[in-house]
Amino acid sequence: MSSKEDGKEEAPPVTESAERRGRKRDELFVNIIEKISVTFSSTGCVLTSEIDGTIQTKSYLTGNQEIALALSDKLYIGKGGLPNNDYSGSSRMRPVILDDCHFHESVRMDRFDVDRILSLVPPDEEFAVMNYRTTQEFKPPFIINTLIEEAGSLEAEVILKIRAEFPSIITANTVLVQMPLPACTTRVNFDLERGIVEQNADFNESQGRLEWSVEKIVGGSEHSLRAKLKFSQELDGNISKEAGPVSMTFTIPNYNPSRLEVKSVWIAKKTGISNPYRWVRYVTQANSYVAHV
Repeated sequence: MSSKEDGKEEAPPVTESAERRGRKRDELFVNIIEKISVTFSSTGCVLTSEIDGTIQTKSYLTGNQEIALALSDKLYIGKGGLPNNDYSGSSRMRPVILDDCHFHESVRMDRFDVDRILSLVPPDEEFAVMNYRTTQEFKPPFIINTLIEEAGSLEAEVILKIRAEFPSIITANTVLVQMPLPACTTRVNFDLERGIVEQNADFNESQGRLEWSVEKIVGGSEHSLRAKLKFSQELDGNISKEAGPVSMTFTIPNYNPSRLEVKSVWIAKKTGISNPYRWVRYVTQANSYVAHV
């Protein structure tokens, strides 16, 4: 952002908080929602990865107030305009590269090319300011390991392990792990890891799959599930060919793998509002998160 010496107003800092509904005051909420798609090979290598993101606003401002959003300084649309020397440094300093993005027709773009600032008058309802997509490499939030061992002609054991790769100050919510099982599976006995509250494992017989749900997973932790399978008939060949892939769904607040930031939010033209409350929230969700076995 430019300083006041450059003749441009310095944007005030953004305050992060949970949304407080039902209170009569001027508020503006900005949500950065990213849906990630990752495919892992059977050895754990990332085959494909993609992020579909959106920046949304929800306004409780009095009157038609014009707001401004300042995005990441090192933000590039496509790799064509990226300087050759801009790949160096830590992950936080590396540029954010979007494959493509689309802005709502009401968004003013006159300061975007130089300062990465968007201006708009947000409506009262939830409003998508910007949609974007990136295939830039990012660290997957979860690592999935699957081990399948035959325990006789009519039995097998599955061991699922998931490791949270994000910082310990972040917690993933409503985590669900699913794995299709061989069609001849008749019964599944589970051995749940102790010490995890609000977890459950079930054999969904109608869908023919194992389902393991964990309400909360703290960053940096690792959890496992053992499942003993019983079959109605002998399997032909490798059991791994008839089981899987493993898939996950989850929601991770305060986490954005693309590193795209809304650095500041402010009222561009003040008309009676001195200092409205402004909240910026990041949420990451699984779109398609799949690991082959």
